[in-house]
Amino acid sequence: MMLAAAVPSLTNAGLSSPMQIILMMTALTVLPAVIMSITPFLRIAVVLHFLRQALGTQTTPSNQVLIGLSLFLAMLIMQPVATDIYRNAWQPVEKGELTWEQGLDAGSKPLHNFLIKFTREKDVKLFLEISHQTAPRSPADLGLTVLIPAYILSELKAGFQIGAVLYLPFLIIDVVVASVTLSIGMVQLPPVMVSAPFKILLFVLVDGWNLVVGSLMKSFA
Repeated sequence: MMLAAAVPSLTNAGLSSPMQIILMMTALTVLPAVIMSITPFLRIAVVLHFLRQALGTQTTPSNQVLIGLSLFLAMLIMQPVATDIYRNAWQPVEKGELTWEQGLDAGSKPLHNFLIKFTREKDVKLFLEISHQTAPRSPADLGLTVLIPAYILSELKAGFQIGAVLYLPFLIIDVVVASVTLSIGMVQLPPVMVSAPFKILLFVLVDGWNLVVGSLMKSFA
């Protein structure tokens, strides 16, 4: 998103066509990493993969389905941020009202405000110490070079916390089924094969997908 603000200004900057193509290709190469790292995609993808492991369904839903769902949910959450970047950075740069440097600065502010909401202070302090930077006076003065990796760590922690909570009820079912099968002498029958239908049935009865996706979306409200 930060890269997008610079695209319409390439022609105005007087760059040659080969250089414009190189910069565009570079931006497209970095774009997947940007989407996966500094959007809600990270937390959603981690939680959905934990959920699939807890259900014990192996490859159902497939990785493509989980990634696609994570991507569209992330796009839905980031829509207001993208709209602000488009209005405050893309349009002014396209009209020649701002230079590409000013457009990047204006476009980074909505993203900065979004990231700071979900970043832990502890993670920010860690990267400030690593980069040997002094603590800013206010969160608004925090640079994206520190904020982005701190946000990634915070999202990983949040995703693993939610995933662990999702795992618990299914783990209880596994333990109960394993105890029952061993007590009646069904040693050769893997407990996972017996518990899988019960876990899927429980998940369907409580409308699990609606609950999980709804809780994830509300966590970014």
